[in-house]
Amino acid sequence: MAQAKTDTGSGDRCVLEGVPRVGFFPEQRQHEDSKMRCPEDVCLPSCLRSCMEFLGDGLGCRQIGTAHDQSGVFCGYAYLMGMTGAGFRLSWKPGWHGDNVGTYLVSDDPSEIFRRALAAVGREGEIVCRAELRAQGLDSEEYLRSRIIESIRDKGHPVIAHGVIGPPEECLITGYDEGGDVLVGWNFFQSSPDCNAGVEYEPCGYFRKRDWFSDTWSLVLIGDKLAELPDRRKAFREAVTFALDVVRTPLRYGDRHNGLAAYDAWAEHLLRDEDFATDDPAVLALRLEVHDDAVSTIAEGRWYASIFLAQAASTDIGLLAPRLYQAAACYAREHDLMWHVWRAVGGVGRSLEKARILADPEVRRRIVPIIREARANDEEAANHLEAALA
Repeated sequence: MAQAKTDTGSGDRCVLEGVPRVGFFPEQRQHEDSKMRCPEDVCLPSCLRSCMEFLGDGLGCRQIGTAHDQSGVFCGYAYLMGMTGAGFRLSWKPGWHGDNVGTYLVSDDPSEIFRRALAAVGREGEIVCRAELRAQGLDSEEYLRSRIIESIRDKGHPVIAHGVIGPPEECLITGYDEGGDVLVGWNFFQSSPDCNAGVEYEPCGYFRKRDWFSDTWSLVLIGDKLAELPDRRKAFREAVTFALDVVRTPLRYGDRHNGLAAYDAWAEHLLRDEDFATDDPAVLALRLEVHDDAVSTIAEGRWYASIFLAQAASTDIGLLAPRLYQAAACYAREHDLMWHVWRAVGGVGRSLEKARILADPEVRRRIVPIIREARANDEEAANHLEAALA
């Protein structure tokens, strides 16, 4: 895609035109420029996929007819879900916590997933964290502003940021206005009434956010292409090895149940009748939200993990293809099992009615065996991946 930008000439405004839209699936389906895309509800791989398409290095998408037959990658989003470990993850902190879905939880090093993402697309990059800048005594707001302007105006590169609108999930900064007082871009939460107070919009749909600093946690700056592209065989092997670490490490950050252990914790929490013995709508809504986040993480993550492994098995990467296909089949079954979990509460989506259905002990006791079956498939898939590496 050609790089285009609007620039007033004064330096006060510079906006990159044509950066592909990102957003949650229901929102994406409402727009002509994105309605043909499959669900891309994990923010980091979706944002990076969009950036690469804009920069002319798109990874391919068979659904919209841009797959690259020679590369063996027919779904760039699935490729990034696999290479970063995001497609294999599941996290459950004791209690009911909305941050279980954080992609950085794939590792005890929160920056690892971003390093893996940049390496997967053959790009240099830099992570700039507001808290670290403050610790160094730097003017964090002015520094972040200067780096955003440098990337947009001088390099023509979008910036991946955490926050700006809503929770500290990844979004895209595609421009700035009024000298950086206003940021412009795509954010998964830009249409959410709970998050978008004061947000305005560009004619193309980009958000316009003033007073952005307090809601912006960090930046991922996309640099130049690496001098040498990663070796495909080595990269896939490292990704599969990392996937095993994501699945089999039982704890992260001290007390977060991770991977296979997270399935056990999730099931155990659903059997805590005392956690649901309330009529408080806010409490019931939170229980449904955390539960549904886990369902969605598995449904989407394992589906794209299966595609990733099928892509890997179809190319000469030095791994045992039959074992990769067997693992892919396990993950596809997990995806299908999550639809049974959704049906148990009345279907996909969140509402107070569904939250009250989940509070019914009989409903939760029908869900728990499905979760345990999904765990068994996840464990079997991991065994196939280990065998594929032999």
